[in-house]
Amino acid sequence: MSYGFLNKQGAASAGSSTSETPILCETCLGPNPYVRMSKQHLGKECKICGRPFTVFRWNPGAGMRFKKTEICTTCAKIKHVCQTCILDLDYGLPTNVRDAALGVETSIPMNDVNRQYFVNRMDALMDGDTHTPTHDGAGHALLRRLARDEPDYKRNRPQVCSFYARGACTRGEACPYRHEIREEQGRQSIQERYHGAHDVIGRGLLKKHAAARGLVAPSDPAIMTLFLTALPEDVTQDTLRTALLASVPSVKSDEIRSIQHVTSSNAAFLNFSVRQKGLR
Repeated sequence: MSYGFLNKQGAASAGSSTSETPILCETCLGPNPYVRMSKQHLGKECKICGRPFTVFRWNPGAGMRFKKTEICTTCAKIKHVCQTCILDLDYGLPTNVRDAALGVETSIPMNDVNRQYFVNRMDALMDGDTHTPTHDGAGHALLRRLARDEPDYKRNRPQVCSFYARGACTRGEACPYRHEIREEQGRQSIQERYHGAHDVIGRGLLKKHAAARGLVAPSDPAIMTLFLTALPEDVTQDTLRTALLASVPSVKSDEIRSIQHVTSSNAAFLNFSVRQKGLR
């Protein structure tokens, strides 16, 4: 294990897995212009692809918890996310929110053999360059509205004390964890955050934006049809079904009763058998 100082200006543009700096967002780096990091070559396995990678560990600032990289640089470049918080590097948003706004889908195969081949191939193709998703003006404008203007350094605070949450912590001010009660939003693993699954915060952002635009679910529970318009000309019923199941993990295949694709007007009607999961 080695130690060194990192200039924050070069941290977000790090190269391949053999580079000297990680790929991190401004929030995870902290407010200091220079960060002292420890570096452990092939210290752990990436939580996405399973390959050994170089682990960096540092303290973002006074009163903050130590942080470390969770995924390898290749997986971070594929999704254009921070290696620690797994949020988009440009907007600081969850991957499912960004991909929904930009209309893109970048996924890693789940099968072990296919995953290893895919990641190794992407590592060779990118050859040190970070991957920035392409997007149109409308998607970019939406992400700018949803994104934070300043780094959210509160994310680096210590975790909530579990003893305090149960009312049994006796350490008082000496306790290294936070003494506060927060609303439980559900735990999300690194893999789920990377793939955008079970993301309570991301769904909340999308629902808030939809409500602001007047796109709220009808109050009548008997309505179980979703109307889509302005679809691409090459869309088919099969691609619509695949895209829906991939983008909304809570929807099951047997809950989609039928899909009526109107090719003449580039529209479609998605009919569900269950309102609670299909149209929430």
